[in-house]
Amino acid sequence: MKLKITKSALLIALVGISGSVMAQEMSSSTEGTRFSTQPFRTWSIGVHAGVTSPRTLFDGKFRDFQTTKESLGYGGYIKKQLLPSLGIQAEFLAGKVQGLRAWTGATDANGNPTYLTGSGYESRIEWSGAVTAVYNIANININNENAVLIPYVKAGAGYMSSNATTYAGSTSNYQGYDQRWYIPTGIGFKLGVAKGINLDLGYDVNFVKSSTFDGVNRATNDKFTYAHAGLEFALGSKSKPQLQNHSSLATLRIQSKEESEALRRALSTAEQNAQRDRDQYAKDMGDDDNDGVANKFDKCPGTPANTVVDGSGCPIKVQREVVKETKVVVTEADRKVVDEAIKNLEFDLGKSTIRSKSYATLNRVAALLVEKNFSLKLAGHTDITGSRELNLRLSKERAESVKAYLVSQGANASRIEATGYGPDQPIATNKTAAGRQQNRRVEFTLF
Repeated sequence: MKLKITKSALLIALVGISGSVMAQEMSSSTEGTRFSTQPFRTWSIGVHAGVTSPRTLFDGKFRDFQTTKESLGYGGYIKKQLLPSLGIQAEFLAGKVQGLRAWTGATDANGNPTYLTGSGYESRIEWSGAVTAVYNIANININNENAVLIPYVKAGAGYMSSNATTYAGSTSNYQGYDQRWYIPTGIGFKLGVAKGINLDLGYDVNFVKSSTFDGVNRATNDKFTYAHAGLEFALGSKSKPQLQNHSSLATLRIQSKEESEALRRALSTAEQNAQRDRDQYAKDMGDDDNDGVANKFDKCPGTPANTVVDGSGCPIKVQREVVKETKVVVTEADRKVVDEAIKNLEFDLGKSTIRSKSYATLNRVAALLVEKNFSLKLAGHTDITGSRELNLRLSKERAESVKAYLVSQGANASRIEATGYGPDQPIATNKTAAGRQQNRRVEFTLF
């Protein structure tokens, strides 16, 4: 009855651990979907075979058996990788452990133990199951995303069923199968031989919580070693890297290289686009027919020289008589007309289109230019918001738009100069909204 209860408790514990691991996997998958674009393979299985021995690095002077006899052992595991450096695996081991020359329990004159020739033991492991934590000490690779060398250590707890047979000469003593706890520990390293396949080389020391594993009941618990080699296979899609083999440093190097190349391409494209925009701007703001109207606003390109044109660059059919004065006098009333036009001048946001509310005061400026034959300089200005090239272009276009409107109302295009200064001549600070509003302006200068 006690044996059945122990086996049931072990089964429940293993099922509980498996359920916990599966829950963590689901949570990890959800988090990865939300925050990460890099999926990994986290489950793997492994098989191995090797040599068992009763001799360990922790043996003292007095041992139950003096001489080791190597025997065959074999096993396997299924592992869940929780972190790049930490995994949990359920493993099993079977085989047998043998030793020769039993200790007599006495010592010689020098205090050394004496052993009995022709004696020995054989313990057969029927089955064993354990849960161990595997810690990867390092992922040694900086140039390849798939690791080449991964040293690791492991430790855990397990349960086994084994029997033991001791003999001395022709006399033997068989002890039936018994269950006992043991603690598996080990070191080793894995070699990435292919994507998702690792060569696993390890050395385990198993501490048995029993003094009768080898058939001899002494005061100390027994232990045995298992040196093995095997293969580990990652489960899941081959397109995903194995988490424990993934080198984040190599990935960072590759991504940095790709981002650098993408940035260089983007800068090259931006330079080409900027040059194209500069060429187009020069073409739009040029005046190929020298009629005083920029090409962009000129609806009648190629007009003959000295032709009086309207704001669209088209010849005016009925020209007003041009009265030339020997002396130009600008009065305060004239300046007041211009000041009102400046205050009421508004454009569509980010454009050179004049809003209709500005027409009335601009009409009075046009009438003033016709009546007194004044010359007018239009200077467009902007704040520092946006690129300098864009501001230069916008200030020039707005000044040209005002000129075109005044010419459409009868003003002489040859006596109106339109210039754009962009952000280069501020009259207030650009650090405040009020200052930037003052800097966005078109200045009118009569002369």
